[in-house]
Amino acid sequence: MAPKTTTILLALAATVTCEAFQPVQLRPGASYSKHGHPMGVALRSTGGDTSGPRPGTAGVYDTAVALGAAKCATPLKTMTTLAFLSGAHIALGAMLAVSTGGSVPALKAQNPGAARALMGSFGLPMGLLMVLGGGGELVTGNMAVCSAAWQAKKASFKQLITNLGVVYAGNLVGSLAVAFIANMAATGIAPGAIAVASGKVAQTFGAAFAKGILCNWLVCMAVWMSTAHKDLASKAAAVFFPISGFIACGFEHSVANMFLLPFGILQGADITVGQAVVKNLIPVTLGNLVGGAIFVGAFYHNAYGK
Repeated sequence: MAPKTTTILLALAATVTCEAFQPVQLRPGASYSKHGHPMGVALRSTGGDTSGPRPGTAGVYDTAVALGAAKCATPLKTMTTLAFLSGAHIALGAMLAVSTGGSVPALKAQNPGAARALMGSFGLPMGLLMVLGGGGELVTGNMAVCSAAWQAKKASFKQLITNLGVVYAGNLVGSLAVAFIANMAATGIAPGAIAVASGKVAQTFGAAFAKGILCNWLVCMAVWMSTAHKDLASKAAAVFFPISGFIACGFEHSVANMFLLPFGILQGADITVGQAVVKNLIPVTLGNLVGGAIFVGAFYHNAYGK
């Protein structure tokens, strides 16, 4: 190679290297990553480092962690308001499920699989889509994304516990509000509501706990996958199959049960509040925590955490 050509190529290489690794000029008031890059802006470099989500499923993890960190940092007033609304939206979805698949005893007797599929398809997918599409705080989904943010050191343990505690309480209040209003509405679904509520306390602690694990594994996968999409149609597709699946399988969701159990009692189910709490809400909540925080949040952090 001619010396002149070699000199030109070396000059070009030096220029490209300097461009790639030159210091970033910080802007007052902007947010920066640990490398000093503006947050949310993907910057090219020879090392492949970006401050935005990585490509592929690792990027889904990055987005979920960012979502969890934002939820943990949400002001208390906003958090409690959104938690109330999310509990109410899940309750409305649960009521729709009882109104459809839960109110066809003849179909359930002749074809229980079809009755389960009907109950799963109409109801809770609608509820979770309202939470994700309108903005919300749902404790079962937060068990995955907020715990992942904590493991990634994007949120403190105090923030994690505060979020889960406040959101759980807010979801409960929202669910109870819908239960009382739905009872006043007298929509004619008492037999289905009583049957559903009675079945939820007629199981062992271990069975309720295991159903809670499997349920929130699916619910958190729906939330996790939906973080990769911006449009409502794509979020709906991410939500539908896991949510309809857990209902059809007969798994247990603590927030849905915050509505189904009180509503069943108000409609005439022979269940005490103590039975509802001890035989269902406690084991199901613990199972939901394991399913979301461990089988989704911790496992994906182990796979993709930086």
